[in-house]
Amino acid sequence: MLSKKERKNKRLRRKIRIRKKIRGTAERPRLTVYKSLKYIYAQIINDEEGRTLVSASTLEKDLREKLPSTKDINAARVVGELITKRALEKGIEKVVFDRNGYKYHGRVKALADAAREAGLKF
Repeated sequence: MLSKKERKNKRLRRKIRIRKKIRGTAERPRLTVYKSLKYIYAQIINDEEGRTLVSASTLEKDLREKLPSTKDINAARVVGELITKRALEKGIEKVVFDRNGYKYHGRVKALADAAREAGLKF
């Protein structure tokens, strides 16, 4: 059984390995996901300028009031749909997906699938 520190170090190593290959540009910004035990966050980032273009999370007050739980797969789906809606309003249709070292499973997969279904291409 891995300790908490060892699991975190493995994720950070995966994150660094992924980030060597993935870069967000103006034409195709990077959609990155971060999850804590309580919330899930998504950002669309232009790495050339170092700017966050769009963000959404379960930490937002209107989502917290609407959702029964901020830490389940349904909450991740809602965040995926919300970030896609905001991205399309800003004219962003194509992104590069950055899972941030997390395994493509559970909440991360639900967020990505919801974003794809809502119209984001990656």
